[in-house]
Amino acid sequence: MDILFGILAILIVLGLAYILSNNRKIINFTGIGIMILAQLLITWFMFATTIGQTIINGISSVFNKLIEFGTAGVDFILGGVLEGEGGIFFFDVLLLIIFFATILSVLTYLKILPFIIKYIGGLISKITGLPRVESFNAVNSIFFGQSEALIAIRSQFHHLTANRLYIVSASAMGSVSASIVGAYMQMLPPKYVLVALPLNMFSALIIGSVLAPVRVPKEEDKVDITDVSDDKSIFEAMGNGALEGGKIALIVATMLVAFIASLELINWIIQALFAGVTLQQILGYILSPIGILMGIPTSEVIGAGGIMGTKIVTNEFVAMLEFQDMLGKVSEKTTGIVTVFLTSFANFSSIGIIAGTVQGIDHEKGGEVSRFGLKLLLGATLASILSATIAGLFI
Repeated sequence: MDILFGILAILIVLGLAYILSNNRKIINFTGIGIMILAQLLITWFMFATTIGQTIINGISSVFNKLIEFGTAGVDFILGGVLEGEGGIFFFDVLLLIIFFATILSVLTYLKILPFIIKYIGGLISKITGLPRVESFNAVNSIFFGQSEALIAIRSQFHHLTANRLYIVSASAMGSVSASIVGAYMQMLPPKYVLVALPLNMFSALIIGSVLAPVRVPKEEDKVDITDVSDDKSIFEAMGNGALEGGKIALIVATMLVAFIASLELINWIIQALFAGVTLQQILGYILSPIGILMGIPTSEVIGAGGIMGTKIVTNEFVAMLEFQDMLGKVSEKTTGIVTVFLTSFANFSSIGIIAGTVQGIDHEKGGEVSRFGLKLLLGATLASILSATIAGLFI
């Protein structure tokens, strides 16, 4: 029954995207079918095979070792600061973003990451028939944040039509940055966070290609990675990466203060009108039908739906912190489905981030992103549902 519900959820997601498509005649159904098959194979391989489990454990071990190195740096600057029993979130989680951002910056300067991203993107483009820029951007979005991923393709922006701009924006919103994956893995089960990365990459491409399908002439379908880094030396790359990581950590901390405080205020107002009711419960009831189809047990769907809704209206960190308290009290299936759903930037605040980034690159195209902002969030949310549903089929 869970498998039938999962298939139904996938069909509903694709059906909604098809209904809202702005050009159904040129949808690349073959490419979409190939990407869904790839998602199924990746999830089965990672969850159901010994080799897949070994790979997940190996990647987790690498992240854990990097976290140890990062913690050494954090401990040095903290000196004798005394932590409570539960630790300090800003010190234990957010400051580690600085180290991960430094590593990414160095790998980018050395052209290692751009080379890998370009050819993985090229392989996806060749197999699926999707344009190279869109495929490159989708892979790039696994490693870099929304702004950085879009800036990496700024030289191709003059080629991007409204539909192409939608797809690259959807990939940016539907993904996460590798610099904060380590932070996620400290809060939620690493294996579900890791499998969410490729699943969300494909889901963003799938939904984006249905909502805003494109056909691109070969002469306009080129990827240039020569100017991906402005750093003049590896030390400058380290310094700029550290500064960028520090900025991200402070931004996340600032947004957490604002969103969590605002959530408390909203709940206080709601409870003043309706005793015992919270925004999370309201969102849980709204999302419970799709949650059941995704594979979440009915006894847990209200709580899980509330977490997913919280992520949409605030951000993934707020939702992860709330969901962290539920771990061990919900089933493994709910844990996996919700974790995959949360591992993306699909929330209201991301609309402004993406629109602002695009506007900084091309003022006119920034206005276009603002106009389709809500449709962008809808598409990214559908992509998160698709990824979480596919993960749930194998848990």
